[in-house]
Amino acid sequence: MPMDTTALHHQSKTKLLDAALQVIRTKGYTATRVEDVCAAAGLTKGSFFHHFKSKEELAIAAADHFAAMADRAFASAPYQRETDPRERLLGYVDFRIAMLQGALWDFTCLLGTMLQEAYDTYPTIRAACDKHISAHAATLARDITEAKTLYAPDAPWTPESLGLFMTAVVQGSFILAKGKQGPDVAAESLRHLRRYLETQFTPSRKGA
Repeated sequence: MPMDTTALHHQSKTKLLDAALQVIRTKGYTATRVEDVCAAAGLTKGSFFHHFKSKEELAIAAADHFAAMADRAFASAPYQRETDPRERLLGYVDFRIAMLQGALWDFTCLLGTMLQEAYDTYPTIRAACDKHISAHAATLARDITEAKTLYAPDAPWTPESLGLFMTAVVQGSFILAKGKQGPDVAAESLRHLRRYLETQFTPSRKGA
């Protein structure tokens, strides 16, 4: 049976992207070497340069890869089945807390990790990370818009600003987790976010 070269090509590229997620989240972008990614993927440098011209090109592709994986995870999360937008927002925070499992690199955000390093020195990486982080905040803003209409129509803030605030808390919680070398501080930060959201969307105000 002939070997499917297209499938093998895709498989090796995916291995490199998956390896990049692990290595960059563990070591940071600057400290990551092409050799490290190849070793983690179990592939040669020749294979790497068949798919990517440089480490920077890999980082941009890894940002896209990470964002696509995250989009699938959130789209199929249990909170998406809630009909009330307030419950979807609270469920989103609960889902974020539940994701704080395993090693630090396994639950922290590739986009935030690279953005902190590359915002000034690698504008293409900064733009890729900002694009995906902003897109995620925009998905939150859609639920926030519905919840605001139902529970807080006169609130002085915009759904977009609250979506970005929620994203800022999530990203900040990852930094704290790295500093404290564990997920507990991140989980408590997210619980504070949940309590804050409850104050903004109180059921007693629905339809007022």
